[in-house]
Amino acid sequence: MINPPLFRNVLSIQKHFVAKDTDIFITGLPKTGTTWLKSLLFTTVNRNNHPIDQSPLLTHHPQELVYNLESDVYNEAFVYPRPNNLNDLPPPRLLSTHISYTSLPESIKASRSRILYICRNPLDMILSMYYFFLEFEKKKKNYEDEDFFEDFCEGKVLCGPFFEHVLEYWKTSFERPDKVLFLKYEDLKDDPKLHLMRLAEFIGMPFSLEEEDKGIIQQIVNFCSIKNMKELDVNKKGVINKFFEKKSYFRKGEVGDWANHFSPSMLERTNKLMQEKLEGSGLSFKMLL
Repeated sequence: MINPPLFRNVLSIQKHFVAKDTDIFITGLPKTGTTWLKSLLFTTVNRNNHPIDQSPLLTHHPQELVYNLESDVYNEAFVYPRPNNLNDLPPPRLLSTHISYTSLPESIKASRSRILYICRNPLDMILSMYYFFLEFEKKKKNYEDEDFFEDFCEGKVLCGPFFEHVLEYWKTSFERPDKVLFLKYEDLKDDPKLHLMRLAEFIGMPFSLEEEDKGIIQQIVNFCSIKNMKELDVNKKGVINKFFEKKSYFRKGEVGDWANHFSPSMLERTNKLMQEKLEGSGLSFKMLL
């Protein structure tokens, strides 16, 4: 589901955006960990230019450093400081999008640019989305978790449907392993150091043994942790794109919090839907029934 204004932005991206071989894209559905991944990517790419104690993330929200194509660059409705021309950005350009793989501009798919895709257990995603939009639209306090849950089951997820979106990138990561690195939020939380090393290797900027010995990898993990990002003053006040509270991008970041919010019948329904949609793909999400 893509709302009309966003749909126009996607069409504009498809028509006008030209990818470069050095571009690095973060993709994934909203509320799956893309903000956290932006922090990790930006810090890893710029680790030689900006020591952690001088990181731009101390003064800028991750969303302001890794531009989203449909919400920032090709959206005239939302404006905050950004380059007038993407070509002004030095390589590698760090960009993001929630667009499905099928809908990506051909220049992205045809170029040697690289894609980091992150997915998350759909129930945690739904819960995070609920609280995010509850912050965004304070007046809609009558919203219940079930509204988002029903939309999810019917395939009405922003830039979704969920399973089709995830499976497109999942399959492409096997067909084109040099193009797409598929990450699961839960795996990243379980062993962030390991997967940060995978990320760095994938984008062609691997950590050296010296960096590992000096603890650089762990420093980046600690600095970019949701707990630390949430406590930075820059992320406590202000808005993104005039509307979204900066603090709303950092809530709990927990794995499995859905177990405290969804009924047994909802979990059973999700489990059946998951088995149906993911059968034979090799992709799975942990469910506790």
